[in-house]
Amino acid sequence: MPLVHIELIEGRSQEQLKALVKDVTKAVVENTGAPAEHVHVVLNEMQKDRYAVGGVLKSDEK
Repeated sequence: MPLVHIELIEGRSQEQLKALVKDVTKAVVENTGAPAEHVHVVLNEMQKDRYAVGGVLKSDEK
């Protein structure tokens, strides 16, 4: 059972997330031979005020 965790900053549409999950599942199937129904994808969306790069919160970026 392949399990893929993806961490994202919030802000993508439902359509974008669906396409991402579909494409990731396809890549795992093609590269591992696992059946698609056994591929699990977990999306963790982080709030912009809970994620920082270089000491700057993403919510504070211009």
